[in-house]
Amino acid sequence: MSSRREGRELALQALYSSDVEAMNGTTVLKRIMENFGDGSEPAVDAHSRSFSFAAELVNGVMANREAIDRRIEEKSKNWSISRMARVDVNILRLAVFELFYRPDIPKNVTINEAIEVAKKFGADDSPAFINGILDEIASSLPDKE
Repeated sequence: MSSRREGRELALQALYSSDVEAMNGTTVLKRIMENFGDGSEPAVDAHSRSFSFAAELVNGVMANREAIDRRIEEKSKNWSISRMARVDVNILRLAVFELFYRPDIPKNVTINEAIEVAKKFGADDSPAFINGILDEIASSLPDKE
């Protein structure tokens, strides 16, 4: 698994946990980092690129959450954020953050990664649901270089 995929999965877990536990996502990510690995070496050293990317995503989503949620709700026909599964919402938040705030990540990579993460963590219909909303959002954006 790539370090970015692992970072996205860690970020999803931190954001989901912060929703469920009403804690700051950065605090949750730090807990995950402390407990990651087999104990034979410091977790942060073993997976520093993944954790660094996860931290960028978590901090970016938290800093821009209102704008991100607004964009999701604008494109999710008949679905409010409160009616969506928490896992799906947080996958969407991560992907929308990447689409709008990470010019170094191509749109198709962001969408494909979100779908793969949804296959692993979401319900059976999550990948199609996430793909539909992200396609709507991405279609209004210029291509990234």
